[in-house]
Amino acid sequence: MQRIHEIEQAVSKLTKKQLTRFRTWFDEFDAQAWDRQFERDVRTGKLERLAKKAIADYKAGRCKK
Repeated sequence: MQRIHEIEQAVSKLTKKQLTRFRTWFDEFDAQAWDRQFERDVRTGKLERLAKKAIADYKAGRCKK
């Protein structure tokens, strides 16, 4: 937790311009991490049950456009 606190302190001291750059960097970093997790979940079959349910719901007419 000490490291988190240090990061919070550092971010709170950024200038407006630096904060904008940090947000842009972090958004991209976070999106890439999410993509990697999603791809890993697909490969390991974690989303298979959800996909089957979505297809069944679609075929049963329980979906909206």
